[in-house]
Amino acid sequence: MPPPAFLDLPARAAKPRRAGITHVLDGGMPLGQMADLLRASAAFVDVWKLGWGIAYLDPDLEAKLELLAAHRVLASPGGTLLEIAWAQGRLAEFLGWAQAAGFPCVEVSAGTVPMAPADKRAVIAEASERFIVLAEAGAKDPSARQAPRDWAREVAGDLAAGATWVIAEGRASGTVGIYDAAGAVREDVVSAIAEAAGPGACVFEAPREAQQAWFVRRFGPDVNLANIGPSAALGLETLRLGLRADTWRAGAPAPAGALAR
Repeated sequence: MPPPAFLDLPARAAKPRRAGITHVLDGGMPLGQMADLLRASAAFVDVWKLGWGIAYLDPDLEAKLELLAAHRVLASPGGTLLEIAWAQGRLAEFLGWAQAAGFPCVEVSAGTVPMAPADKRAVIAEASERFIVLAEAGAKDPSARQAPRDWAREVAGDLAAGATWVIAEGRASGTVGIYDAAGAVREDVVSAIAEAAGPGACVFEAPREAQQAWFVRRFGPDVNLANIGPSAALGLETLRLGLRADTWRAGAPAPAGALAR
């Protein structure tokens, strides 16, 4: 049965898309559950991150990457895994392994292992020769509150080094980086990031539904969002399209170009 089409909803680009991406965080989902979820929601998922160092341990990694490719979902290992490899002097081995495994993306972050900005950008430049790079900006430490200008500088530098997208740190808790300790959005920081990143290049980590709704209301349906639970991707799409009480008035086409001007 074809999907219904009797409502006036915002236009959404089909995959592959640069803006309006949903980036999910997989914390170790079994293969069968992953297959079931993708059957239902693959059309609404753009990037699937196997979080932290899970990809290094998962016995079903090959089958998972094949499944994601079949559904046209980009797979990425966690940034922590790259950081540890870099700290041990094994970056080349990590990149070779990721390429051989079939990852189209890697995440370059500096949230676990201390990494100077110049070193981070060198890693981005090297990785971008073989992968789509998602560079994470911001600190995981809740006591490290970067000023908006510092966020803008980091974002611009990562993009100049070769990143396709820059992910604004919010963690799985949604209480650090672009959020305060209560989970409220730091609006001055978000504005600085959006200005520095330009069209479609910033991805905001937004694990909480209230945070997702805020970004849709602020930027429209085609805002890029990350740290979404795999089972929440379909629900997020209803927020994007105004099929929820939180965003139904945000579904007009006009705001959709806010990040793609």
